[in-house]
Amino acid sequence: MNSDYPLVSATWLFDHFSNDNVVVLDATTQHAVVGEALELPRQYLPNSQLFDIENVFLDLTNPLPNTMPSPELFTEQARQLGINQDSVVVLYDARGFYSAPRAWWIFKTMGFEHVYVLDGGLSLWQSLGYPLADSYTDIDRAMGNVNANYQAQKVFNVDDVLAAISNDDIQIIDVRSQERFLGKVAEPREGMRSGHIPSSINLPFSSVLEGHQFKKLEALETLLEQHLDASKQQVFSCGSGLTACIVLMAAYLCGYTNLAVYDGSWAEWGANHDLPVE
Repeated sequence: MNSDYPLVSATWLFDHFSNDNVVVLDATTQHAVVGEALELPRQYLPNSQLFDIENVFLDLTNPLPNTMPSPELFTEQARQLGINQDSVVVLYDARGFYSAPRAWWIFKTMGFEHVYVLDGGLSLWQSLGYPLADSYTDIDRAMGNVNANYQAQKVFNVDDVLAAISNDDIQIIDVRSQERFLGKVAEPREGMRSGHIPSSINLPFSSVLEGHQFKKLEALETLLEQHLDASKQQVFSCGSGLTACIVLMAAYLCGYTNLAVYDGSWAEWGANHDLPVE
């Protein structure tokens, strides 16, 4: 498979999900934005396991949500899921296209290349009449042998973003709604200031989606060309580092290569009154 193309089709996964080398992971988060719980009970892809980015695959020492796990934690937990260095990992999302791109970027940041997101998510899989399970599969896999190779340039911290504000070679892309970007509505998290990071541009994550999938490639390319400069590095920010990865993946799909996510995003920036806001 082409590791430069981040999506797999439902048809491909149906033909391959029983392969020993294919690891199917549910990257669905229980909550979207803040407080919007997923309706239960729900169904799952066959042979799938939970890739828990809310409680397991994150920095447990950091009070911020959805932070990047350490390479050591990633290695330990990914091995417990039976992931090997040569595994093909397919991530999916019960919301269609919401949290799976964040899980994909975690793998990429850990230097794992053969990782993909199911195009259309669970909803498209279900609409095609493919089989579903009522629970996660208790797969008798041997302990994996994957080793993280941390790619520090793929993740920005607050100091990196502060420096990027005055760096003409870096674009800061805020994927929150235009209303939140302009400070016209209150932030969903209590205690957050309104507004945006100085010099950042707004490209809402909803603008790259059509239903539960990305827009057609030609439309994506046209949209991104209007906002992104391929000669620069792009760092993506959102509320908590999750939906930023949707637009980051869209950019990756369109051939942009120098990409990073601001891990703390507005959950960090908006809460710190020492940081500048526009």
